[in-house]
Amino acid sequence: MKRFLLAVAAVAALALPATASAHPLGNFTVNRFSRIEVAGPHVYIHYALDLAEIPTFQAGKIDVDAYARRIAHGAVLRVNGRRALLVPIETALAHPPGAGGLRTTRLEVILSGPRLAGRSGVTYRDRNYADRIGWKEILVGNAPSRSHELRAYPKDLLHAPLDVTLVRTSLVPGTVPGTRPHVTRGSTLQAPDRVADSRFASLVARRHLGAWVILASLAAALFWGAAHALSPGHGKTIITAYLVGRRGTPRHAALLGLIVTATHTVGVFALGMVTLLLARFIVPEQLYPWLNLVSGLLVVAIGFTVLRARWRHRAHHHHQHEHDLSRRSLIAVGISGGLLPCPSALVVLLAAISLHRVGFGLLLIVAFSAGLALSITGIGLVAVLARGAFRRLSFERGVVALLPALSALVILGAGIAMTVHAIPKVR
Repeated sequence: MKRFLLAVAAVAALALPATASAHPLGNFTVNRFSRIEVAGPHVYIHYALDLAEIPTFQAGKIDVDAYARRIAHGAVLRVNGRRALLVPIETALAHPPGAGGLRTTRLEVILSGPRLAGRSGVTYRDRNYADRIGWKEILVGNAPSRSHELRAYPKDLLHAPLDVTLVRTSLVPGTVPGTRPHVTRGSTLQAPDRVADSRFASLVARRHLGAWVILASLAAALFWGAAHALSPGHGKTIITAYLVGRRGTPRHAALLGLIVTATHTVGVFALGMVTLLLARFIVPEQLYPWLNLVSGLLVVAIGFTVLRARWRHRAHHHHQHEHDLSRRSLIAVGISGGLLPCPSALVVLLAAISLHRVGFGLLLIVAFSAGLALSITGIGLVAVLARGAFRRLSFERGVVALLPALSALVILGAGIAMTVHAIPKVR
């Protein structure tokens, strides 16, 4: 009994918010800030770079001078139409803690620009990390920063971050010598304003891994996977419509859960391998729109198959043919539900590699995926039982008789919506 109580206490402790922090804009983001300033007759650019956990993991050990030169090359300043030389003259680097024991990165660089002869037309374009998602902000002079120079992002813009990469202005040289900008030092450089760590990602960073802590961690991962499945996505509507429309059984619901678990787990491992081995060629977050598109097209195909089967299913001899279609489309439904891996699961995998706890990380991911599948299986069972209850009612020839065709239309409509939503983001 005492051991049981200890295990319950451990699970409760793991379920509490962790003290670590995670990047508020997401684990994939690369965020950029530039401030154009004039000190005396000279132009300066105060540049800040904020890398979330996954880009920081990919970067490995950062060569500050090499990064400063890269930033200077990608920051294009034109004065009266002619490109000006920007030279790094000061740098500062910090690695604030992130999710799952991973680090984030804050790099500041002061770029020295040209001397102004008089009022000059200036165009500035930030071409750094153009292929990465994240916050992009450029200011002139003392204008206030909406992100406090990448230290505190406004909560109302976390899902639609600022995207400014070009400004045009006119600058006038100062009449007296001015103080040029300097990089931030000390605790301010650590960018402390973070959101709470992902509770799932925090599991892998636990210091002591006794047997009971591991079991409690797996139980917590199972719980967070089940909770994650209840958030938007993972094809709950599609799975429900499918099981209702194809006269699904509890066995079908369980099989769907198994397929979702396998697909989600394999997806996390595959994306982890891309992050580790193909980072120079493939940006991991750019795979998510493609996965969304594939999932949408898959759902469209499922909807079309179900609708066609309903249309053709008029004679008794079609039963076996429909059953074969059902098996294939059941697998496709399960794959579409688990195809998009959770970013937190990828963070757990990378954190496990970083902390040399690969086996523990893999167990956590499998437990998380199993929790995800349990929720989806539960939703499927509710749909199956609800359909059985409706069939016992007297209006079988009414609404219930139309359910197969209606469910096929729901699946088809959801697939079209997913596809249309994914296409603009694919590049």
